[in-house]
Amino acid sequence: MDILKRLAEEFNIKHRQVENTVALIDEGNTIPFISRYRKEATGELDDQLLRELNDRLIYLRSVEQRKEEVKRLIEEQDKLTPELEAKIDAAQKLAEIEDIYRPYKQKRRTRATIAKEKGLEPLADLIIAQHLFEGNIDEVCANYIDAEKGVNSTDEAIAGAMDIIAENISDNADYRKYIREYTMLNGVISSKATGKEETERNRDVYQIYHDFSEPINKIAHHRVLALNRGEREGFLSVKIDADTDSITDYLYSVLIPKKRSITSEYVELAACDSYKRLIQPSIENEIRNLLTDDSQEGAIKLFSQNLKNLLLSPPIKDKVVLGLDPAYRTGCKIAVINSTGRVLDTAIIYPTPPQNKTEEAKAILKNLISKHNVDLISIGNGTASKESEIFIAQLLKELDRKVFYLVVSESGASVYSASKLAAEEFPEYDVSLRSAVSIARRVQDPLAELVKIDPKAIGVGQYQHDMNQKRLGEALGGVVEDCVNSVGVDLNTASSSLLSYVSGINAVISKNIIAYREEKGRFSNRKQLTKVPKLGKKAFEQCAGFLRITDGDNILDNTAVHPESYNAAKKLLEITGYCPEDIKVNNLVGLSEKVMDNLTEVAQQCNVGVPTLRDITNELLKPGRDPRSEAEPPKLLADVMGIEDLKPGMVLTGTVRNVIDFGAFVDIGVHQDGLVHISQLADKYVKHPMDIVAVGDVVNVRVVEIDIDRNRISLSMRDV
Repeated sequence: MDILKRLAEEFNIKHRQVENTVALIDEGNTIPFISRYRKEATGELDDQLLRELNDRLIYLRSVEQRKEEVKRLIEEQDKLTPELEAKIDAAQKLAEIEDIYRPYKQKRRTRATIAKEKGLEPLADLIIAQHLFEGNIDEVCANYIDAEKGVNSTDEAIAGAMDIIAENISDNADYRKYIREYTMLNGVISSKATGKEETERNRDVYQIYHDFSEPINKIAHHRVLALNRGEREGFLSVKIDADTDSITDYLYSVLIPKKRSITSEYVELAACDSYKRLIQPSIENEIRNLLTDDSQEGAIKLFSQNLKNLLLSPPIKDKVVLGLDPAYRTGCKIAVINSTGRVLDTAIIYPTPPQNKTEEAKAILKNLISKHNVDLISIGNGTASKESEIFIAQLLKELDRKVFYLVVSESGASVYSASKLAAEEFPEYDVSLRSAVSIARRVQDPLAELVKIDPKAIGVGQYQHDMNQKRLGEALGGVVEDCVNSVGVDLNTASSSLLSYVSGINAVISKNIIAYREEKGRFSNRKQLTKVPKLGKKAFEQCAGFLRITDGDNILDNTAVHPESYNAAKKLLEITGYCPEDIKVNNLVGLSEKVMDNLTEVAQQCNVGVPTLRDITNELLKPGRDPRSEAEPPKLLADVMGIEDLKPGMVLTGTVRNVIDFGAFVDIGVHQDGLVHISQLADKYVKHPMDIVAVGDVVNVRVVEIDIDRNRISLSMRDV
């Protein structure tokens, strides 16, 4: 297989792009670095496509590796023919290779191997030959009756021979491929309730699957994962069915000649037995695994996109924030942080049941708000969140200054607060106070705070605990890496967690950077990175462009211009009549027009490609630019509304909290997120919710239905 050619065809890109990209990957370059700084080589492929191409490259290489292993294993049995080798080489998928290898694979003792031990394989060959069979069946079988071998009659001889034929049919790669594809195209997946007693929650989840069936080729990813979970928990029995008659008719058509013989009926019986006993259960398992793999990949992509949108949520900068981690009995934990995220004060208040010390709590918060000039209160959305929100809304009405609040997802806050990292960062605080700090900081800079948490714990996916955790971790780690590098990292303030996601920097190097910073003081230029232990030439190449230094020796160090392009940037300024000082005072009016009017010529003069020249120009115009600031900021609140205040027909503004296969959950400020079903997302057919909304989007919705008893809100975005 020509892997490069295959990749070019699959991704519909030029062979040169694939060849250059694969070479860059093999040289040890990271995806963010390739995407940002090697655009000329890749033809400007973005980071998402590069990751997909890299995943596919790994798979295709594993296919080629498995082909060589299978050929070696068959060769060791002296059974590798030129025809078989060609068939293996032509295989496109791992499943096809395994089908070819199946007859040569070491098996546990089966009915067929036992029959072979009894010397019945020659009889099986005679029966399957059919038109070559000569003589009376009883007379032929008499030659194989041997009491010592356990063959006592003609019937036993025929039965053993049929077991061998059935296994040979099952091991045939072509038959299996046809049956697998037929079942995928025409089969049905169904489920029934097992009768195991369900809780109210499980009934809500699994009720629609108590008597469920759907064509395999149409079933949605989230349904596959729900069926798997229901089966695993013992509430559902799941099976796959296909038209047995059609499949056995196919086997008869390839096994039985038009002119039937005396042994044809035995071959038919063996074929029927082969399908029902051997092929059907095996194919069912394969298809269930294929469906699960596809569904997991779909769910991982959805999770990844949600995570990306969440991480790139616009930060609320230059605000003093009071973080509130709600609770009942143990009290609400409070942390006040300044505009740079430094903790100014902490407290514990008890405004919620059972203590209900509302007035005392108000006095404490009023003092903290006044003392530290708090601008914003960030409330976690966990236990006691609703009561805390009502309390805060009442408090804000009694203040002399304007303070707003918002409710944020506290997913992962408890994971972070109990982590070794949190203990190192805040050794003086207990777990609950660390959680309050996290809730406050994730408003100021979602990316910088959320990178401290395992991406799987952030809570913007579906069925994440049912997936291949290694694959999920790799995919989400890639998303975090891309987000961190697309924004850039302040070298002098970034945490070790944030630095570890920068291209070319691992956990060891990130800690070494922190140690160097603490010992030598702040970095004044990017060149100093080369003095950090274990940060060698290659690591510097990969990371330098993504690390920012504000107020440093060189203004370019506060841009995404890579040090390798500094001379090109200086040449560009010289050609267009500007100087480095003009960057600092934002005096580059007209630069873009001057460059674009003579793009190719200027690129040649600067000795860079056109894509790199464009990037340099954009960076010079906006040094220190945060791409997240271009997104719509989160909605700030001053009053509270409860689910009981909702009425059908009300139009509200909300924030998308999670996007799943069947719709989107929107926070409309009533503690319980409402669901916009996929059918209610737009006035047109919607293939997937992600085509319409993304996590963090601020949207207008209409209330369709409220179920207070079940705490459910149905929303619509149609005609709004």
